[in-house]
Amino acid sequence: MSELLAALQASRWGRWAGRALLALALVGLGWGGWVLWSTRAESHGAVALAQARLLLAQAQAPNAAPGAEGRAQKALEEVVAEYPRLSSGAQAAYQLGNLRFAAGQYPQARAAFQIAKARARSASLVSLASLGIGFTFEAEKAEKNYEAAEKSYAETIKGAGPKDFLYEEAMSDMARVQELGGKRAAAVETYQKILKELPDGRRAEEMRARVAMLQSPAKP
Repeated sequence: MSELLAALQASRWGRWAGRALLALALVGLGWGGWVLWSTRAESHGAVALAQARLLLAQAQAPNAAPGAEGRAQKALEEVVAEYPRLSSGAQAAYQLGNLRFAAGQYPQARAAFQIAKARARSASLVSLASLGIGFTFEAEKAEKNYEAAEKSYAETIKGAGPKDFLYEEAMSDMARVQELGGKRAAAVETYQKILKELPDGRRAEEMRARVAMLQSPAKP
């Protein structure tokens, strides 16, 4: 009886061990397939982005052919849409945003900057994309949205300090839209904050002039 029980146990263990090995083999094949697919997608995406950047460089040349910007924009759009996991995909989206912005396509540019911000793998690119989003809100002629622009500029410098990337630029942009939006007191406060933190900044004189103008009595 004991020998029969041992044989049954060995048989069951063999079946479970075989199933476990088969499952591990399937998992390994699945993982290997995913890695292979991911590697190929990254490679193809990198080639597509390189071609799009070449078209962009040609479009920005002084003697650019007619329609060159359109071809560059289409190439970048395809990279952003077809390779969402591309390691440099956020850069492609940011370049697309800049191209659309230059063409006056502000809502479309904002959408590209938002993609760049969502996919960015560096704090610097997140800041650049946030700044771009603010510019699109501010640039729209039909319906300028200074509140949204101010929020985007504030996000650009969230957690940053005076010596950090884009701090002075985003702070001055925030003060400008506060002023344009009729928030004179908030604009003065922002300008003064910049001057306190960066008294020798490259735009210090301009900001002092803005503060003086905003603090002067309003003309009747």
